[in-house]
Amino acid sequence: METWITALLKALALPEYGLTTVFFVALVSATLLPVGSEFAVFGLVKLEPDLFWPAILVATTGNTVGGGISYWMGYGAERAYEKVRHRKPGEVKALAWLERFGPKACLLSWLPVVGDPLCAVAGWLRLAFWPCVAYMAVGKFFRYLVMTGSLYWAWPGQLQP
Repeated sequence: METWITALLKALALPEYGLTTVFFVALVSATLLPVGSEFAVFGLVKLEPDLFWPAILVATTGNTVGGGISYWMGYGAERAYEKVRHRKPGEVKALAWLERFGPKACLLSWLPVVGDPLCAVAGWLRLAFWPCVAYMAVGKFFRYLVMTGSLYWAWPGQLQP
């Protein structure tokens, strides 16, 4: 079984490209596409334990850039939809909640399923871009730190490339 896990982690981490791959996988996973980046980060860290902090920081940066892209997608979608404003009661409550918390709501951008659309909705609501990006970065940094640290703790030791 360990051979299978080792092969899977090597394939996910793509060690010949390392941190560049982690950046792009994290960027794509922060858009509305259903891609996860945690195993790519974990695989790289298992193959190269010295890259723990660089991998966390690169993944956070890529995921935050992806969140910014989602923000601008939401901003553009809102501008296109601006002339048609027929909102359902549930949408009004969710939008009111986001407007109340403002950019701080982007701390939740790390959550599965709702985090990436949250970035797009922040753009839709035209919340301040740079504060949103800062809160996204904090939330995403702690997600990668906890996820990668937990997986690394659960499976200690370096894999042989």
